[in-house]
Amino acid sequence: MKFFIDTADLDEIREALSWGCLAGVTTNPSLYARTGGKLADFEDHMVKIAKMCDGLPVSAESQAKTTEGMIEEGRHLASLAPNIVVKLPICAEALAATHTLAAEGVRINMTLIFSAPQALLAANAGARYVSPFVGRFDDIGEDGISELANVVTCIQNYDWTGKNVDDEVEIITASVRTPNHVTQAALMGADIATVPFGALKKCLKHPLTDQGMASFDADWAKVVAAQ
Repeated sequence: MKFFIDTADLDEIREALSWGCLAGVTTNPSLYARTGGKLADFEDHMVKIAKMCDGLPVSAESQAKTTEGMIEEGRHLASLAPNIVVKLPICAEALAATHTLAAEGVRINMTLIFSAPQALLAANAGARYVSPFVGRFDDIGEDGISELANVVTCIQNYDWTGKNVDDEVEIITASVRTPNHVTQAALMGADIATVPFGALKKCLKHPLTDQGMASFDADWAKVVAAQ
């Protein structure tokens, strides 16, 4: 499984990159707003992320509401940097826009997916990535992992050659809240988990690791004191 970081914060991206295990970045309007970013600076900010993550996919979301608007904005976003992926929410307008943009070689990340039929429609329209959400199901007392499993099985059942520029569809597990979400997604074969920095740090931690390090330190201190 590949790890993407779900953030627009440059410092968080920089630190995650330093770990050597980052494979991409996803952003959305809410994440950009949390940085205190202004509308006039949005494109420059996306370019900064794209340059920082040279060669890695960086999803920038269109805010257009019509097919024509999504196509126009998608072309523009894709022109900002070669590794920018255009993020569109699943809807009829976005499917039509994806069909056009994919034919032009633009990579699309179809987001806000909550069902296997939505994912299949996105993939058939030409989406390079489909992003099923997990945590938001938990918020309403439903099982997001079982829905993710349906998406993974359905997408992996088929050959997507000819549907997009890379001839493949990757599943980005989104709305990840816990290390268990990552574990379950990896066990079922989801390609990617896009993880907020806080949740990514949780994946690094385990209480037994902390106990073991404390024990090693204490024992080494005894060795040093005996000299």
